[in-house]
Amino acid sequence: MRDKFINWGIVILILVWATSLLIKAHYWIPILLTCIYALGIYNCFQTKHAILRNFPVIGYFRYFFEGISPEMQQYFIERETDGKPFPRNQRSAVYRRAKNISDTVPFGTQLEVNQRKYEGIKHSIYAKSPNEELPRVWVGGEQCTQKYHASLFNISAMSFGSLSDRAQISLNRGAKKGRFYHNTGEGGISPYHLEGGDLCWQIGTGYFGCRDEQGRFSPEIFKKNATIPNVKMIEIKLSQGAKPGHGGVLPGSKNTPEIAAIRHVQPGLTIISPPSHSAFSDAAGLLKFVQELRELSGGKPVGFKLCIGDTKEFEDICVQMNVLKIYPDFITIDGAEGGTGAAPPEFSDGVGMPLEPALIFVNRTLNNFNLRNKLRVIASGKVLTSLDILRAVAMGADMCNNARGFMFALGCIQALRCNTNNCPTGVATQDKMLIKGLDVTDKSERVYHFHKNTLHTCNELIAAAGKDSYDQVDASMFMRGDEFEHLSDVYFPDILGNVKQKSTTY
Repeated sequence: MRDKFINWGIVILILVWATSLLIKAHYWIPILLTCIYALGIYNCFQTKHAILRNFPVIGYFRYFFEGISPEMQQYFIERETDGKPFPRNQRSAVYRRAKNISDTVPFGTQLEVNQRKYEGIKHSIYAKSPNEELPRVWVGGEQCTQKYHASLFNISAMSFGSLSDRAQISLNRGAKKGRFYHNTGEGGISPYHLEGGDLCWQIGTGYFGCRDEQGRFSPEIFKKNATIPNVKMIEIKLSQGAKPGHGGVLPGSKNTPEIAAIRHVQPGLTIISPPSHSAFSDAAGLLKFVQELRELSGGKPVGFKLCIGDTKEFEDICVQMNVLKIYPDFITIDGAEGGTGAAPPEFSDGVGMPLEPALIFVNRTLNNFNLRNKLRVIASGKVLTSLDILRAVAMGADMCNNARGFMFALGCIQALRCNTNNCPTGVATQDKMLIKGLDVTDKSERVYHFHKNTLHTCNELIAAAGKDSYDQVDASMFMRGDEFEHLSDVYFPDILGNVKQKSTTY
């Protein structure tokens, strides 16, 4: 193809130029073709791209279609139940609840209800009337002096830098109106987090917002920020579900001078947080760090977040709780299905324990060590719908956090551009032109309505199951598709029995 392009291209170019000069018109055509031919000649001899070297012009179509493949998938291929990581029907439900319009669907379910992966709630013929008051949970153990009355459903960790300034303002204003907390993410407390909403300040391995010049934890800077009235809880991030064992990533394209000043780093560089903390190196050190932060903050609830990996390490933490008599006020369990703006695919796809088994393990372990009544367990990791929230509660969670659902409420279309700084909706970008498209007044209302309507549906679901409160929610409420796998044995036992008998006589 390369040789044909070079030889036939020059022939066609000469003919087009000759024709244009002869008729003395349409010179733009040969000029355009000359530019295309020059580009093709360059591609014939460049060494970086084999496709363009062999197909000097039409090779660009490959990159074009690859670039728009997520949009092609969403608009022309996906069915309502397709789409990763969230199917279209779930995204649509979030959009409708965020807009405070009807979230009903017509003509019945599109799910394969007889499949193993189906999950549903066992309703009661003695259903209750749903409670109009949204559920809340007290956070703070016996060593905490500033207990916090949290919502059952809250905004999970997303840093300023990962999200835009307008996105953070919208989230915080929505959290203020709905009286739920907004986790800052490990990027520190920015001015855009201080719009009046409650905050859970996350402390990551980079100690952004509480670090000295060498990047180590600074008690003095921490105390200054921890005593801000908006800060209601403090969370030590040990690991993240989407990339456990890997530090957080802020691409250099998003690391603006403003963000660098908040984090105390150099602008323009890709910032990768260390994989582990420098303030402690074992279970006892972690718990002493929890105690130190609680004292420095004036007795506010302090806990830690992790994705379960080596279960022995979590058991060691439980052992040290009983030895040292130091108890975190909460533990956030992040599932391997959790989201992120940037991570190596091997970490997103192949590291960490999913949320459901992790919750079961954590609750059983805490009970075995007589610790469960001393702290709260928070579930994080693809907890998007009301059914997801109740499933997490049934597995042992006291509360739930969600990030991507609130991004959908802000207008995210799952374009999968979070790590490129080219988010088309202005949510996960620092591009000023793109950010202008996000209207704070409208989006903050959508955040508020998404939270309220999702929890209202939770109330309706537990009422349909005949329950009076969330304390009564457990695994017995749910049914799974694998319970229906052997329906043929129930429907046709005699026929199957005869088949079996005949097969044994041959």
